[in-house]
Amino acid sequence: MNILLIGSGGRENALAWKLSQSSRVDELYIAAGNPGTSEYGQNLDFDESNQEALLEFALKKKLILQ
Repeated sequence: MNILLIGSGGRENALAWKLSQSSRVDELYIAAGNPGTSEYGQNLDFDESNQEALLEFALKKKLILQ
């Protein structure tokens, strides 16, 4: 499963750390992320408040939106 985690704070860092340990996670993307989250997944170069960019990315990567 591919996951898009939205945020750049300490909470998102903890979530990224835990998600990266799951064998069910294939790809972890973090928007916008922080230096710590880059250890667990791929930080994206756009702002987390840019809803259009988030949606476009999710559709491009065929992420499930819930």
